[in-house]
Amino acid sequence: MRGTSAGTASGDERLSKDLPSGGLAPRLYQRAYGIIRSQIAEGVLAPGAKLTESAVAAQFGISRAPARRALAELERDGLLVKAAGRGYAVRPLAGGAGAAPRPAAAPADEDVRLVSRSSWEHIYAEVEEEIIGRISFASWRVNEAELARCYRVSRTVARDVVSRLHSRGLLRKDERSRWYAPALTPKHVGELYELRSILEPVALAKAAARIPPGFLAEMRERLEDAIAHAETIEGPTLDRLEQDMHVTLLSHCGNHTLMQAITMPQSLLIAHRFLYRWTPRLFETEPFLAEHMEILEHLGAGSVDTAAAALERHLKGSGSRALARVDVIRREFRPESLPYLERLEDN
Repeated sequence: MRGTSAGTASGDERLSKDLPSGGLAPRLYQRAYGIIRSQIAEGVLAPGAKLTESAVAAQFGISRAPARRALAELERDGLLVKAAGRGYAVRPLAGGAGAAPRPAAAPADEDVRLVSRSSWEHIYAEVEEEIIGRISFASWRVNEAELARCYRVSRTVARDVVSRLHSRGLLRKDERSRWYAPALTPKHVGELYELRSILEPVALAKAAARIPPGFLAEMRERLEDAIAHAETIEGPTLDRLEQDMHVTLLSHCGNHTLMQAITMPQSLLIAHRFLYRWTPRLFETEPFLAEHMEILEHLGAGSVDTAAAALERHLKGSGSRALARVDVIRREFRPESLPYLERLEDN
C-alpha cells in the first residue's frame, strides 16, 4: 500500500523502517528484482546471460523505469555487470567446481527471455496489496479502465485481475454491478467471522477422515516450533500457520461446493497476511497458537466433534483481534490516492 505514517516518534518505528521505498506494498521493480534474483540463484539465468531494460519490461509487463531500477539494484548487489554495448550480463555465482551445473549461457548478443507468467499475474500481487492496505480505512470502488491505464495493461488483463480478486472474496458487486472492496468495519468483520464459525467446523468434521498420513504431525511440529519461539515469531510464520489450519486442512473435506462457500469469508486470511506484517506485536504470545494446538490435540485423539467445537470457539474469539490490528493501521497510516480506486462513504 502506498501510504504515509500518521504516527510520530511515539508510534511504532519498526513500521516505517521496514517500509519499501514506495510504501507498504512491494513495488514493481522490487517484484522484478526478486524474481530475477531467484532465477539467477537457481541457474535459470546462467552466467553470461544478457538482460536489457526492454526485455525485462516486456516480460514483466512493466514500464522501462522499474525495469531499469531492478537491473541497477541487481548490479549493485553484485549479481549483474554492465555488458558491452547495452544491458547487463549475469555474473558467475561463487562456488567454483563444487557448484551445481548450470545451463549454458545465452549468446552475448541475445536478450534472455525470462520465465513468464500469465499477464495478470505480473501485477496481481501488487493490486491485491494496494486494496488490502486500504480496506482498513474505507470501502473502495474499482475502475477496470483506470486499473488498465495505471499499469499499462489491456482491459482484458485488468478484468482478469478483478476476477481473481472477486474469486478470493476481496471484491463484490454493488446494485449497479460495479466492483467494490468492502471496508473492514466491525459489522463486516463480525459477519465474516460468524459465517466462518458456521462453515469451517463442518468442513473440519468432513476432513477428519480424509487427512493424509503424517499431515497432522507436520502441522503440529510447525506449531510447536512457533510456540517455542513465540516471542520472536514473524508475520510470514503466523500466516503459514493460519493457512495450515484454515485452508490446507479444511481442503481435505472432499466437498468442493462447501470449500467454495468458505472462500468468501476467508478473504480475512488474505487481509491477515497484510495485518500481521504491518502491525506491531499486540500480544506477548499470539492467542491463536494455543487455540490451534487444542484443535490438533482433539483431532489426534480422534475427538472430531470436540475439535470442531474448539475451532468454532477459536473463530468466534478471533474477530476482535482482527479489528484491533485494523485499528493500528487506521491510526498509523494514511492511504495515498490511486487512480483506479474511488473511496466510498460507508454507512
